[in-house]
Amino acid sequence: MMCVYGVEGRHRGGEARKEQLGSEGYQEMGHRGGEARKEQIGQEGYQEMGKKGGLSSKDKSGGACAAEEGIEIDESNYKTKSR
Repeated sequence: MMCVYGVEGRHRGGEARKEQLGSEGYQEMGHRGGEARKEQIGQEGYQEMGKKGGLSSKDKSGGACAAEEGIEIDESNYKTKSR
């Protein structure tokens, strides 16, 4: 039998982790994740990713909004840098 989890199940997972770490620990975990991603894709890629994310809305993705507004997003910068 296959289990299907709804949105509520995913939300509770985040809330449970927040309860374990406390609010400050949970925020720090998110900050560290963002810093790790920034190191992986570099400053330029991270800025491009943020630009696209900032354009997203409840109804449309950031890519769709950028296309409508005529804003160019260079997704080639998203690739993880080789080590």
